[in-house]
Amino acid sequence: MIYVYLDGFALRVRSGGKVVSVPVLGVVGVLVDGGKQLLALELCAGESFAAWKGCLDDLVARGLQAPVLAIIDGNAGLRRAVGLVWPKAAVQRCCVHKLRNLERKAPKHALAEIRDDFHRIVYAANTDAARAAYAAFERTWAKRCPGVMMSLREGGDELLTFFTFPKAQWKTLRTTNTIERLHEEFRRRVKTQGSLPSEDAALVLLFSLVASGQIKLRRIDGWRKIPAVLSHHTAAA
Repeated sequence: MIYVYLDGFALRVRSGGKVVSVPVLGVVGVLVDGGKQLLALELCAGESFAAWKGCLDDLVARGLQAPVLAIIDGNAGLRRAVGLVWPKAAVQRCCVHKLRNLERKAPKHALAEIRDDFHRIVYAANTDAARAAYAAFERTWAKRCPGVMMSLREGGDELLTFFTFPKAQWKTLRTTNTIERLHEEFRRRVKTQGSLPSEDAALVLLFSLVASGQIKLRRIDGWRKIPAVLSHHTAAA
């Protein structure tokens, strides 16, 4: 696997005679030919460090080597687990999740301006332009909205990791949308099935939907650039 997307989601299934929300950890990998593969769906008590580390340790035990890049949301437990299990993997923090965090800390009258200034960072033409936009964001908002600026700084350089990869892949790599769309499809399919007898039955159904091709995982944008990424990664190792 060259890239992995990691994200948790809540799956509503019937358990003990009622419908409950069950946390599930999901992992989607990108193969060297650009194709995607569902690697894990794991029931857990919550998105804790221990839960995520157990999930990643299981993938390693099954033979998964460290990816070049892990795309994650802002979950602190997940970030810590990735750092311990795959210390040499680059990390991309989801830009969509970070924008949502900024918006939650922003006053209503400043939302549109903050959104535009953040977009100037993540949609910049290159790394230098992104850093210049970041500095401009800081000059504008550090004093006016310190909570917004603190949240942006929390993401750090991991918001800009995707700029070091081929431009054709930027859209795919800067967010966790790849796995979130899959999770949305899972939730929709489970809902249409009516009540399922157990959480395990729900996971079997979800895996079978992908394995049978009823849910298709297309290649990532810019997949033809993957050999160049692998060549660069090998040379830098």
